[in-house]
This record gives sequence, C-alpha cells and structure tokens, in this order.
Amino acid sequence: MSERIVVDPITRIEGHLRIEAQMDGDAIAEAYSSGTMVRGIEIILRGRDPRDAWAFAQRICGVCTLVHGIASIRAVEDALDYPIPPNAQLIRNLMIAAQFVHDHVMHFYHLHALDWVDVVSALKADPAATSALAQSISDYAKSSPGYFRDMQNKLKAFVESGQLGIFANGYWGHPAYKLPPEANLMAVAHYLEALAWQREVVKLHTIFGGKNPHPNFLVGGVPCAISTEPGGGGGGTALNDTGLAIVQNVIDEMRRFVDQVYLPDTLAIAGFYKDWAQQGEGVGNFLAYGDFPADDPDDLSSLLVPRGVILNRDLSTLHEPDLNAEDEIQEYVSHSWYDYSVGKDRALHPYHGETELHYTGPKPPYEHLDVDREYSWLKSPRWKGKPMEVGPLARVLVMYASGHARTRELVDMTLRKLDLPISALYSTLGRTAARTLETKIFADAMQGWQDQLIANIRAGDVKTFNARQWEPSTWPREARGVGYTEAPRGALAHWVVIRDGIIDNYQAVVPSTWNAGPRDAQGQSGPYEAALKGHRLHDPTQPLEILRTIHSFDPCIACAVHVVDPDGEPLVEVKIQ
Repeated sequence: MSERIVVDPITRIEGHLRIEAQMDGDAIAEAYSSGTMVRGIEIILRGRDPRDAWAFAQRICGVCTLVHGIASIRAVEDALDYPIPPNAQLIRNLMIAAQFVHDHVMHFYHLHALDWVDVVSALKADPAATSALAQSISDYAKSSPGYFRDMQNKLKAFVESGQLGIFANGYWGHPAYKLPPEANLMAVAHYLEALAWQREVVKLHTIFGGKNPHPNFLVGGVPCAISTEPGGGGGGTALNDTGLAIVQNVIDEMRRFVDQVYLPDTLAIAGFYKDWAQQGEGVGNFLAYGDFPADDPDDLSSLLVPRGVILNRDLSTLHEPDLNAEDEIQEYVSHSWYDYSVGKDRALHPYHGETELHYTGPKPPYEHLDVDREYSWLKSPRWKGKPMEVGPLARVLVMYASGHARTRELVDMTLRKLDLPISALYSTLGRTAARTLETKIFADAMQGWQDQLIANIRAGDVKTFNARQWEPSTWPREARGVGYTEAPRGALAHWVVIRDGIIDNYQAVVPSTWNAGPRDAQGQSGPYEAALKGHRLHDPTQPLEILRTIHSFDPCIACAVHVVDPDGEPLVEVKIQ
C-alpha cells in the first residue's frame, strides 16, 4: 500500500484540522479533510430568545469576530419581517468591510505569507537592495535602507537567541521557496508592520460596536445612537463627530496599507510562483450569497457582491441560489460523526437540520482515519447536490461574471502583470490573489458608505434602530428565516425556526464547512480534498505544498466546531487510552 501522509494539526489556522494525503509515489492521489472537534452551538441555542441568538452565535469564531452576529440578526429580521434604518445598513456595511480588510491583511502576512517567504533567508539580504526593490513597486514611506536594516537586525536577534518565537517551526531552506533574500526581507518587514497596523484598524469596530473582538449588535438595527450635539457631545456611547473622525482615519489607514503594501507585495511575490497558477483548483464550482446591500438586504440587485453560482468554470452563466428552497442547499453527514433521523445518506435543508452527535472514530492517538466510514466533525454542504467552493475566489469570479467594472479592471490588470491567462484564477495562486483584489474593492467602497452616513446625519437622519415588532406578543406563532452574509472565508448563512417566541431549530452552514467538509453520500470530495489531488511533494516530512493550498482557503475550523453545552460542560470527552 502506498504511503499516507498525515498533517495534524494544520497550523496557522483557527481551530483543529487534520489532512491525510494518500500518496502515489511523490504525488497526492487522494486527500481527506477532517475537522477534529465537534461544534454544538446549534444545541446551545435551542429554547432561547431569538433576539439573543447573535451573542451566542458570534462566539462560534474568534477570528471572524462579527460575521456570525450579522448572519444571526439578519436571520431573525428575515423571520420576523423586520426592516432596519438606512443608517444601520451603512454602519453594518462599514463593520463588515472593516472585518474583511483587517482579516485579509492578517491572513496574508501572518498565516499564509510564510508558505512563500523564507524568513531565515532574509538575513542574507542587502538592506540597500531591499530598499530599491520596495521603492520600485510602491511609494510606501517606510522603505529606506535604514528601515530594512533595523528590521533585519530585529530578525537577527530572534535567530541568534535560538528562540525564533513567531517564526519557529517553519520549513526554512525548503527548495520550494523561490524569493531572493531581498524580497524575503521586504515581506518579513511588512509582516511586522502589519502587527502594529491591526491595533489601529480595529478601532472602527469599537466605535460602532463598543468593542473588538465580538462587537455588539441588535436585531432591528445597530446599538450605537448618533449624536448631533456641537463639539462631539452625546455621552460616552453615542456616535458623534469625534467617533466619525476616528472612523475616517481608520478608512484612510486601511486604504493606504492595502494600496501601498498589501497589493504590491502580492503581485511581487506572485511573480516568483507562477507555477502555482496551474495547481490547487478544487471542485470548479463556486458559490457566493452576496453582501453589502445598498439599502434593503432583500433587494439582491443592490448588493455590491452579487449572489450567484458558477458551475464548471463557466463564467458566461450565473445561477441564482435560493436559500429558502429546500432542494437547493442541503447538508450530508454520510462521512461525518453525526446522525440524521432520516438516515445518514439523506441530505437535509438547514430549516430541518439536525445536530445529533454520533462519534464512531478511532481513539487518539491513532495512525489513520477510517475514511471509508465517518472521519470528520464537519458536515458536507451541497448546492443541488454539487460541492461548491466559497470564499474570495468565488466572490471575485461571481463579480467578474456579473460584469462588475472594478473587479474586471483589477483582475485583468493582475493577469497582464503576471502574464497569465484567466484560467490561472482557478488555482492556489488565483485564490490568494483574489483575496487581495477584493480587499482593494471593499476598502475603497468604505469611503462611499462613510460619506453617505455623514450626509444622512447632516440632513437630520440619526435613526439607527427600528423598534417595530420588538415584543414577542406581536410575532407570529411560527416563523422561520435565513440570514446571509459574506464572511472573509466565504458564504455564511444562519437558518432559524422560531416557535412560540423561542428558537425551535437553529443551523449555521459556515464557509469552512463548505470548503473543508468530507465526502458526501455520492463520494464527491469537498474543495480542500479536491484541491490537493495531484500535488507533488518534494519532501513528505516537510509538506509545504499541502500547507500552501490549504492556507490559500484561509481555514477557520472554529467556525465549524465548538465544544461546550449551556452549562459550560464538554459535549464530547475524548480520552487517550
């Protein structure tokens, strides 16, 4: 039997993920993706007031710090036909976009860049040559020889201490690294720069939502009142001219870093790895729910990111998914550690979804998963029976196919600079580039929403909350709704069923479930598993190639798993025998 390579845990992600790769010589013949913790958030939410659901659901993840809250409140608002004021929609758009920009920059530099950047090689760089390289691709102010010499000395102190700290456990010196020392030093410097940058940009969430992570939300609007008192009055929690000035500074800083650092670095690094435009595609099907409504979230024509499905790479046809149609979005548990009352090989729409645990896997420590049976705590979502990739690549492709002018301009510019065909998008490199390009689009869009918010306030519109239907006595006896958003990692939706004023059923189908889920009843692989097929590994003991493709999806397995019940007790206890 050929060798099976195990990478467990996959590092530089949120949560627990195991990849097993069945080798055929030096190539991956089959891959298996396993989420190794159980999520019980749906169980926790049963019987609760739906207006409180967002506070629990938002704790699904500590990286996407607000998107589950957005999906949750939209689900309840959809169920109760609960409109929100225009100012609330603008503030939500700003908060979601800020999450994208922050998250994507953090992913590129702190989670994914080290798959392409050899940190130790940066010690050999000439700071003057690094400065010349940096100034040739950007006008970023911090690009002098002295700046890069200081960064190199800081890195040298790490290495000489024998404690690499944040740079420990890398495959430094691996022959798959192709950047010259100067490019490595530039990237490492920007890695450290991004650490400081993120401290400033999270202020937007604290202005609108009171804190970060997990800012506050409210069914029917947003929790921040708006003050128009001269001099920035209105109390400690009201949004006033001082807060709006801070928001403007954050937007300026976000756009500056994206334009002068993130985008140029992506293009510069990609130029050395164009061979990765030919591998890591996945399933060839792409799904986006859409986001950033101009006004009413139910008006899909107003979304900046359109809703759409692309099948088999065909950009000439966009299919529109219906999140309420019970024969469209469904989840399988054929290879998952869950049971369905209708049988493990039947699929369920989230309105009828079940979260019944049924662990039949091996007891740790174990050598391999039993991939012929159940092997993951993730379910297998499908759209009309087909596996779908979600995330930045899906969004950019849907925007491109819909004719969005700015997306087409940026994509075409990138392909020209790299001298690559449009088919290069369907790859590990394309997935990483798409994340950068959409960051540029969303960062620029933030200024328009900020301008509109200020214009509304100056015109006397300060409403941020709609109190209609706040009391359960006004609700129908039974109601159900779906709340959608585009999380940084892809299409996210929460489905809620409300009966007699409390939650009767709650299901969240999250991006990393779409991408990382196991095979379904028909044996179809999910995107992670499909994307790894055919990869050739230079050294099975240093599977850098596996990390590159898996990290290009930006895994966040915490979104797919959770481990406590309402009393704080573990739902599953795994003991090593």
